Order: sequence, then structure tokens, then C-alpha cells
Amino acid sequence: MLAADSIEDLLEQLDEALVPQVLLLDIGLPGISGTEALPLLKDKYPAMEVIMLTAYEDVEHIYQALCCGATGYMAKFTPLAQLKEAVLEVARGGAPMSRAISRKVLSHFRPTPTTHSDLLTPRERQVLQGIVDGLSDKEISTRLDLSTLTIRTHVKHVYRKMQVNSRTQLLSQHLRGLV
Repeated sequence: MLAADSIEDLLEQLDEALVPQVLLLDIGLPGISGTEALPLLKDKYPAMEVIMLTAYEDVEHIYQALCCGATGYMAKFTPLAQLKEAVLEVARGGAPMSRAISRKVLSHFRPTPTTHSDLLTPRERQVLQGIVDGLSDKEISTRLDLSTLTIRTHVKHVYRKMQVNSRTQLLSQHLRGLV
């Protein structure tokens, strides 16, 4: 087992000792940060697995560490028994993360929910707003300075994209925030 206060100290010790199978590495180290050192360590010791053990729990730090080659990412306040299990998991080929960390990773890669109105053209949104305002096709055509036939075509497109068959259904979706 090795303990080091900086990357420079760690590199000196690694040159003198057997390379550990698993390394617990902090991000916020004096001198070279853990994430800056990670590619160097992985190049020099490719068989060594690295678990980031850090106070940083934001998506940017997590993502950067994983992209630099970290095998796992654990919060500093993780109980010792869980840290031990994380080290054993890495040794068995796993990639441990604290629950809160894995939740953040998953939410980062989950697509953001879109509303149906994101599919509408700017003109279709104007027509939709006219419908929401309670205007008839003729009143919308006057407001937008378009023919009634053009407005009806836009209304059909809005219905199709919003997957509704009537103004009532469209307004219902609007009230539920789906539009």
C-alpha cells in the first residue's frame, strides 16, 4: 500500500515499489491535479485501475475523470466498507460509482424531454398561439395576414405534429404543458 500527498510524490514511490492493481486518486491535489495526472498514470502503468475518490460531485469533474481513464468515481464521504467493496469490484473488472454519482451520470446522458411544439415551425407556432387565444381560422388569417386556406393547412400540420384531431384536444395538451 502506498500513500502520497501529490502526484510527484506518488510517481517517486511508484518507481520504487510494485505498482498497485488499484489506485485511489483525488482530483484536488497540490501541483498536478488528479485528472491531469490520470492520462500520464494510465500511459505509464496501463494495468493499474484508478478510482477517483474526491469531494467533487459535479457532472463536469465526473465526465472529465471518466474520459481521462478513471475506472470508478467515489465521493470522499463514502464509508470505508463501501470503499473496500469498490476496490474489490474494480479488481473483479467492475466500474464502481457512488449512488449519487451514477444518478448524475445517467441524468447527464438521458435526453432532455421535448414538447411537441418543438417540432413546429415558427409559423405553425403563431397559428397555434392563435388557436390558444381562441381565434377562428379567419381571425388567425387576419392577424397573420395570410389566406384562410393557408391557415387551415397550418392547422392540419399542427394537428398532425401534435397528434391530435381537434382544437379541444390541442387545448387540452396545451393546458397539461405538452404543447
